[in-house]
Amino acid sequence: MGDKTAAPLASALGISTVGELLRHYPRRYAERGELTPIASLEHDDHVTVVGRVSAVQRRPMKNRQGSWLDVEVTDGKDRLRLAFFGKGAYVAEQRLLPGTEATFSGKVNVFSTPNGVKRRSLTHPDYVTEDEETAEEFSTAPVPIYSSAQNLATWKIQRAVRTVLDVLQLDDPLPAELRRRLGLPGLTDALKAIHRPRDHGDIARARKRLKFDEAFLLQAVLVRRRIAAAQWPATARPGKEGGLLADFDARLPFRLTDGQREVGAEISADLAGEHPMHRLLQGEVGAGKTVVALRAMLQVVDSGGQAALLAPTEVLAQQHHRSIVAMLGDLAGGGMFGGTGVALLTGSMGAAARRSNLLDAASGAAGIVVGTHALLQDRVQFADLGLVVVDEQHRFGVEQRDALREKSQGGRPHVLVMTATPIPRTVAMTVFGDLEVSTLSQLPSGRAPITTHVVPAAEKPHYLERSWERIREEVGLGRQAYIVCPRIGDQEGDEGDLAKQDKDEGEGEERRPPLAVLDVASLLAEGPLHGLRVEVLHGKLLPEEKDAIMRAFARGEIDVLVATTVIEVGVDVPNASVMVIMDADRFGVSQLHQLRGRVGRGGLPGLCLLVSESVPDTPARLRLDAVARTLDGFELSRVDLEQRREGDVLGAAQSGRKSSLRMLQLLRDEDVIESAREEALTLLAADPLLESHPQLKAELDALVSNERSEYLEKA
Repeated sequence: MGDKTAAPLASALGISTVGELLRHYPRRYAERGELTPIASLEHDDHVTVVGRVSAVQRRPMKNRQGSWLDVEVTDGKDRLRLAFFGKGAYVAEQRLLPGTEATFSGKVNVFSTPNGVKRRSLTHPDYVTEDEETAEEFSTAPVPIYSSAQNLATWKIQRAVRTVLDVLQLDDPLPAELRRRLGLPGLTDALKAIHRPRDHGDIARARKRLKFDEAFLLQAVLVRRRIAAAQWPATARPGKEGGLLADFDARLPFRLTDGQREVGAEISADLAGEHPMHRLLQGEVGAGKTVVALRAMLQVVDSGGQAALLAPTEVLAQQHHRSIVAMLGDLAGGGMFGGTGVALLTGSMGAAARRSNLLDAASGAAGIVVGTHALLQDRVQFADLGLVVVDEQHRFGVEQRDALREKSQGGRPHVLVMTATPIPRTVAMTVFGDLEVSTLSQLPSGRAPITTHVVPAAEKPHYLERSWERIREEVGLGRQAYIVCPRIGDQEGDEGDLAKQDKDEGEGEERRPPLAVLDVASLLAEGPLHGLRVEVLHGKLLPEEKDAIMRAFARGEIDVLVATTVIEVGVDVPNASVMVIMDADRFGVSQLHQLRGRVGRGGLPGLCLLVSESVPDTPARLRLDAVARTLDGFELSRVDLEQRREGDVLGAAQSGRKSSLRMLQLLRDEDVIESAREEALTLLAADPLLESHPQLKAELDALVSNERSEYLEKA
């Protein structure tokens, strides 16, 4: 492979090694005798098509001397025009004779003739003709079509791959016995078959092996880490009979669900062990995860240790602190009440309160410490940190979570990760394969159903007017409402937590700026919601302002709260019964599901209205329709994953790397992932250090680079 090919591969596709080139698999295969439908070509698409030359004609230039070559290509139904100029025209005239079948690559131009007929053309396309390949290959074998870029046609990638394949001979990392039992071809054969297949059987066999490779290597990384983690020491926290946890349970004003009791028993057994718990607790919005986490924290306190709850925002940290204190009642006082102190640490606390809470954490007077990133600072010390509870793990970087875990004095603390974003089983098994996973799917009694509707503001503006009427009706009944906007205001940095959705297919090139809290609140207070008590809440407010507004809203002193996604998690106002989400298509499915969970929390029927100008049948609208159709967060998480794909399950969300998955799809290849996990568990249980499988060990070490190893170690 020469520099003329290597340079574009590196710059356009990020391919700089032979291994990366071999893992740049064809995105599809064209049949030699089956021409690509020309009618499907769209304007400005960079395409690769197979066609037959039907006519060639020299045409004079209109405004200057000389001529250009007009080549017509057909698929038997429609015609594609190719334009060549200068030296390229003379070369094409010799090679592209009528009847020649060739593969062409270029940028499509679609224009209409005076009588309204659509014409498609390529100007100076790259091309390769039948006579440049062997006759046998050209007539029978599927043609690999690669994801390409400008100045890098698919056959240039083909030729680069072929150069490597001609001399390729690899050591296979998968044990021969495993390959034989699963009926998998060798790695060298699989790579040759995926890039240069003789037939579709070759492609199917190669895909089976390469999918299994991705699944197996990933699961082996996670299983190896899990085995290592099981050897780390931790202080057992078994709790005690008649302790704080027993007092708390006796005072609960409600009955725990069966799911809460089952998960609580799992966590209790983990805490009593001498190796650190590393468990993911997932559940629907309102499933009662906080009560489960608090019971675990009280068991640790009963064992003489402390627990820290790390929340991603000050609003959520304050909410957790208030709800824990409220649930504990006089047990939260410590001292003469026989309970434990509950301290709050945030970055904006006053100096006196901060000093007092720091002292309580360091002395052990506070058995439970709730906080934001402020907990991670060096001067925050604990007497005996036994349990770290991380709320909404995806909001924290690896180093941040690790900084808190390192504050434990006696070995590693137990770790409980909570998320209200339901995760499909296969994703949990892949992304959190080294964690024990507990799921709360049963909602506590008293939770009212939530009805969700899409409000198509552009098609039916009167639906939007009706939305404001519904808010007035709810407020008239003594209830409250949320209105969520994706942006704070018009200044740079006012985007709030706006989700970065990919541009939807079918949407126009230009989109107006997302609606802003400050603008919407002003317009509503002066218009449709005139006379109601309207207040705003967003991330740029001072912490004490945010806390005061949330307290006022909780006391019923505010009718309508216009907010960003700062209210997405943890905010609990039982009297709020309706939520209107403006520009709902700007948010992801999981975000919408989380936001919706803020209503219907107090026995009142909940109503969620998704306002959007998105066009029917576009991905954006389909996303909203899915949210409106079901309250099942697990079903919605699959919809979300199908639209945004997996990302890099080894940490690209935090490292910025591309996905390590090329062939495997988490939702469609569940059987492959389960098989790979079973095989990895069996192999590593018998040979944890992979002493009998040096090639596999080398492959795993290469996959987990130093930086990713640190990520996995700290995650």
